[in-house]
Amino acid sequence: MERDDRAIDLVKIFAARAAAELKRQRAETELQAALEQVQALQKKLEAENVYLQEEIRKEHNFEEIVGNSPALLDVLRKVETVAPTDSTVLIMGETGCGKELIARAIHNRSKRKSRPLVKVNCGAIPTGLVESELFGHMKGAFTGALERRIGRFELADGGTLFLDEVSELPLETQVKLLRVLQEHEFEPLGSSRTVKVNVRIIAASNRNLEQAIQEGRFRADLFYRLNVLPMTLPPLRQRRTDIPLLTHFFVDRFSRQFGKRITGVAQDTMHVLSDYSWPGNIRELQNVIERAVVLCPGTVLKLGKDLLPVTGPEYEQETPIASGNGTHPAESHSSLETIEKNHILQVLKQTQGVIEGPRGAAKILNLHPNTLRSRMKKLGIERSSASA
Repeated sequence: MERDDRAIDLVKIFAARAAAELKRQRAETELQAALEQVQALQKKLEAENVYLQEEIRKEHNFEEIVGNSPALLDVLRKVETVAPTDSTVLIMGETGCGKELIARAIHNRSKRKSRPLVKVNCGAIPTGLVESELFGHMKGAFTGALERRIGRFELADGGTLFLDEVSELPLETQVKLLRVLQEHEFEPLGSSRTVKVNVRIIAASNRNLEQAIQEGRFRADLFYRLNVLPMTLPPLRQRRTDIPLLTHFFVDRFSRQFGKRITGVAQDTMHVLSDYSWPGNIRELQNVIERAVVLCPGTVLKLGKDLLPVTGPEYEQETPIASGNGTHPAESHSSLETIEKNHILQVLKQTQGVIEGPRGAAKILNLHPNTLRSRMKKLGIERSSASA
């Protein structure tokens, strides 16, 4: 084209306006990306804050591991050894023997103690929501996914993730868990974006994982990846010298909680507690002592035969006391479910059938209302009959 100063001026004006518009668009795009990043970080912090608030509301005595038996001291020595490392720990032991307590002790003695210990009960999550709970999901990933959800792995970034009852994970989820353990990355449901995390895994199970592998319910490669630092907790029947210490600990705790003045435990009661095999371990002992404290009329704790599934001459000679389901403990030997049912029935009678609220049965039993309803359904407790 022939040189035309007027045309050149027009092109310069257009170029200047186009450049300004491009800069504006680029700035707007960068600002939008920064805003999305801030919103994602805000949601993560909010989710972490909600989780930590829930944890604070619970009662965790991770510094108060009670006992001095050789079996327990051996476990605590292992805790001191494995805690400073970042290796995966697999805690094996019967139900109710304190696996979560040991996991917290490991976390609080590690270099990750300033970050959260995030707990996932793999057996309590519905099968269809396991992946969403662990890895999170994007908005619209499935029906009902109305917003972005941050999974427990992302929430535990920089800290520790405690996978309780890991044997209950579905096989398809075990494959994805194995990839996260190996690659330290995952993709939330409905997203193609890879999220990298730095998480230490502590897994726990009350089942024989090697037997589960043989039965095809657990992947062998995942077991080998989790079984880096194995640790087996002894059941309470192998820690009989700890039973008096634990008994006094729980009596003191529940006395303060319920406003009771209980100064001691009857000698025959302590003998009964020490001789019992405790299939439910420390959790069973805690529940029995809690109910005994609630029902104790004086300052010395005495265990009625309706509180513990034991048999002995001094108990067999007594007149049977009817339990909540119309059976006698001497006939049924008061199974653990019977004890739990009787306890819940008594509390419901005390609250006149009220479950929720500050004076409800769930508050007294230190349970979530939905958890209490689930236990009542499992034990066959009707709310109307309980209040009556």
